[in-house]
Amino acid sequence: MDNNGNRLGLPVILAFAIGLLIGWLVIGWGLWPVTYTGAMVQDLELSEQEFVLRTTAELYSFDGDSSNVQHVLGGWGGEVLACQMASTSGDPADAARLRAIANVITGKECTGITADSAVVEDEGGSNLGLIFALFLILVLLVAAIMFVLRRRSAMLGDEPLDQRYGDVPDLPPMSDDDGISATPLARFRTSYVFGHDTYDDSFSIETANGEFLGECGVGISEAIGTDTPKSVTAFEVWLFDKNDIRTVTKVIMSDHAFFDEALKAKLAPKGEPILSRENETVVLETASLIINAEIKEMQYGTGVLPPQSFFERMSIELSTWAKEGDVAQPDIEGRVDEILNY
Repeated sequence: MDNNGNRLGLPVILAFAIGLLIGWLVIGWGLWPVTYTGAMVQDLELSEQEFVLRTTAELYSFDGDSSNVQHVLGGWGGEVLACQMASTSGDPADAARLRAIANVITGKECTGITADSAVVEDEGGSNLGLIFALFLILVLLVAAIMFVLRRRSAMLGDEPLDQRYGDVPDLPPMSDDDGISATPLARFRTSYVFGHDTYDDSFSIETANGEFLGECGVGISEAIGTDTPKSVTAFEVWLFDKNDIRTVTKVIMSDHAFFDEALKAKLAPKGEPILSRENETVVLETASLIINAEIKEMQYGTGVLPPQSFFERMSIELSTWAKEGDVAQPDIEGRVDEILNY
């Protein structure tokens, strides 16, 4: 029931992206670059391609085997590069050999195949362009993930810590004991929106000096239907007191669940049923703590399920107080069976 779990997504994504960039750019390119073996001619640097073509041209002038020429030049524009080299060569014999291997591929003179030379000229820079494109895609992907996570956090009520942990309650608590004297501790705000299937918020209850007194929280108790995301029909509001023997739980139910006797009976073992109403205050009380859980906002979802059967939104404020005076000892007698069945 750790409420910090919803905030871990963004740091994890950023750490992954930074690690990927360091591994890719620094380690992969700088410290231990990849060594390629078995590369095709079109994968080589331009100077290496020229060396291969001249070697092939010399071999062809010697043995006349056109199959070697087709193997080396075919399929990647090698004949265009051969014609370019022939046009700039200062050696007539070298130029003639280069034109000869180009003719093996195309069956025509170089003057008829130089129109596609721009394709070969761009070959040397294609790798750099691909790398830049991949880097740009990675940056955009990280930015998109951050944007989605921020919107999701806003929808799910994942406010910064200083907004979730508000000021102390400014009014006395509602309590089963009207004459109770209590010290206000803190207020916590938790929100659910449809689609948050792992919703389970918890808060640590402490004194001003940091002494741990207990915990409280809200989570999903029951969903109806079989669709995903879940159609939540009831929430559990709970209070744990380190000085008490059990965790007190009450179940905030939708209108449909509250008046459905079978569903209500199913949820009865989890805690006292409470009909969900906006501004309704649910009181949870233990040996030394009091919680007033006020439903600040609620909205039912619509669809194929019965009306007012599941929640679209739910926002609850948990106000906490510590009882003053001697802490009452829990009544263990009569609870033995409950403890054994926990």
